[in-house]
Amino acid sequence: MSKSNKVKELFTFKRLAIPIVIGLLVTFYMLWTNTDWEELSKAHWGITTFLWMLIGLVMMAIRDLAYMYRIWILTDKQISWRNSFDVIMLWEFSSAVTPGIVGGTGVALYILNKEGLSAGKSTAMVMVTALFDQLFYVITVPIVILIIGTQYLFPIELQKEIFGVVFSVKGIFFIGYCVTLLFSLVFIYGIFIKPEGLKKILLLLFKFKWLKKWEHKMTQVGDDIILTSKEFRSKSFFFWFKASLATFFAWTARFWLVNFLILAFTPVGEHFLIYGRQLVMWLVMVIFPTPGGTGIAEFAFTGFLADFIPVGLVGILAVLWRLASYYPYLFIGILVIPRWLKKVYS
Repeated sequence: MSKSNKVKELFTFKRLAIPIVIGLLVTFYMLWTNTDWEELSKAHWGITTFLWMLIGLVMMAIRDLAYMYRIWILTDKQISWRNSFDVIMLWEFSSAVTPGIVGGTGVALYILNKEGLSAGKSTAMVMVTALFDQLFYVITVPIVILIIGTQYLFPIELQKEIFGVVFSVKGIFFIGYCVTLLFSLVFIYGIFIKPEGLKKILLLLFKFKWLKKWEHKMTQVGDDIILTSKEFRSKSFFFWFKASLATFFAWTARFWLVNFLILAFTPVGEHFLIYGRQLVMWLVMVIFPTPGGTGIAEFAFTGFLADFIPVGLVGILAVLWRLASYYPYLFIGILVIPRWLKKVYS
């Protein structure tokens, strides 16, 4: 299937219906089982409440603007600010209707290519943005652990024993973190140190019998890494600094949304711990197969953040969080895709 058809397939009724239906079912469940309406009615709905909610929405705007700025910088301003809005919204939309571990990478390549970038530069862009996101996570997690430790970072109540084997969030998190770190190091070695060497290593690994069927794909991956290296190795320190700063603002604003939503209903004194819990929660959400983490995200929210929310309000806050951070991209994508397809094919 061509990348063009992949983009159009995102707009099918089935693709849109699955996350919306799952989301609605989970929303009703959350409101029914995790919301105390009497407690909610006692909440003080004053100007402060709506002010914190508004600041939460501002965080989402900052996140999108930071991503747009990063695209603008990484493409050497080849994609305009106006077109970078389309790119980010379509990228977020494709991520919202595909499983977290898959993401919208394939569609992103096509979008960037249709915006005027060469195939090689589109591939380089996607690889480098992935590296920036991974490095943010790899660097931020140790800093958070140094500041708050691990004693309260992992909710004990989420630990489960199955057939005598204990499955804990802490164990899953550290495995996921190590995998993310490994991929980051591989990307850094391939892009900045020795791309041809990494290609040779990949081809050697995939010559084994049980991996041989993916050997052709690894040849393409190796070529992509070499192209990415040629594209970005000569960039200045200031170039990398600006892109790194944009990544930091994008991810930090994404996580601060939750802090401000909680502040709308109750005073909070453990903001950094909430931030740390979200770092763990994000990695757990990524590995689940539902589109955009739909269904899993809401339950993860209650499991990781209920300690900081008044009893009876965790359900409504989980719903408000998803209404601010997930569903807008679905509906903006529905509006942007037809116009964008018409633009690039005309």
